[in-house]
Amino acid sequence: MKKLMTAVAAASLTLSAVAHDIVPGEPQQQPILLQGGTLYTVTDGVKQDTDLLMVDGKISAIGKDLEIPAGAQVVDVTGKHLYPGVIAMDTTLGLKEIEAVRATEDSDETGAITPEVSGHVAYNPDSEVIPTIRYNGISHAQIVPQGELITGRSSVLQLDGWTYEDAAESLDIGVHVNWPRVGVSNSWWESRSPEEQRKANAEARKNLERAFIEAKAYYDAKQAGELNGTDLRWEAMLGLFDGSSTLYVHADDERQIREAMDLTKEFGFDWVLMGARDAWRMADQLAAADVRVVFGAPYGLPTRHDEAFDQAFSTPAALAEAGVDFAISYPGYWDVRNLPFAAGNAVAYGLDKDAALRAITLAPAEFMGVADSVGSLEVGKQGTVVVSAGDLMDPIGQKVELLFIEGRLVDLNNRHLQLYNKYQQKP
Repeated sequence: MKKLMTAVAAASLTLSAVAHDIVPGEPQQQPILLQGGTLYTVTDGVKQDTDLLMVDGKISAIGKDLEIPAGAQVVDVTGKHLYPGVIAMDTTLGLKEIEAVRATEDSDETGAITPEVSGHVAYNPDSEVIPTIRYNGISHAQIVPQGELITGRSSVLQLDGWTYEDAAESLDIGVHVNWPRVGVSNSWWESRSPEEQRKANAEARKNLERAFIEAKAYYDAKQAGELNGTDLRWEAMLGLFDGSSTLYVHADDERQIREAMDLTKEFGFDWVLMGARDAWRMADQLAAADVRVVFGAPYGLPTRHDEAFDQAFSTPAALAEAGVDFAISYPGYWDVRNLPFAAGNAVAYGLDKDAALRAITLAPAEFMGVADSVGSLEVGKQGTVVVSAGDLMDPIGQKVELLFIEGRLVDLNNRHLQLYNKYQQKP
């Protein structure tokens, strides 16, 4: 352990001295045995004083007093907490850098209907933001293109790679839709009249339905071998109709959610509800309809005057009580680092701790079709492991010391840590 930690510290000091760009970890070269830690497996409970062995990037054994393979690197993690890497959904990591500098943002595409757009194409693996996210134990992220109605396809990437190709966990996993507004806003920034707003809402809804109808017609024609040409927009949506791709619907208002439930049922889509601010208002219906929910407002202010101050904090517990299959997200980019703490905050407001951990690990993996490789500590899965001196979901006690992705050690140095170390020395 000391040797490994010394190497990490030396690498950090070297990087701080010459550059702030972090070099991706080398592929695992030898077996690594993490010895004597507390394992939060997600699927098989918590295991005290247990070893975890990684070989060739995968978890090859979990148990007490495991035999040390020849040439293995042994790391003493006694008293440490081991978790699967946290998985962040609904992010723009690598697509945005500095909001005030337009040239550093590449998250939006021109046009309202752009399903052919792939978020990973614009992903910048050298983003300064990404190492700050990893520092809190986040190993994977869903990269989601932004836009108006149908925004494009998202991908799941590891947060340690030279390019999106070698960071790819799964590309183009599903199509994203921003559900049209259903209400009238009286906010100070809204200059349109109520009538104009209603007309715009209706037009957006009509355009969305038209897109699905045309995409379905294109799918049927292709199945029948009667296409006269290729439309990249509808090509990107083919998987929605044969079940090989997922529709991710971003909707917050209860009325939007109900409309989305009706339309997705009509087309038979495999879908996931994103954002879902009002999910607590209809949790029983969502559970009965087997709707998977990604709650994306874990720190939001009350939406209505008559809502409790802690509505955002207590919603995950309400979803769990109703039997909804849910995950927790923290949409955005730089603030994604707070995702583990959002889960911990939900525990403080009634959510079971095991359910909270699942909501940021295995549930996201399942919703994005990558649960066979990540999301839990199981033999045969990726050696993607977070080692923390304290509770990963506790902002005070958490202290991530090591992060492995596919068995390779990730450098936890980052811009914020460099600035912290710099100003610690200021007179």
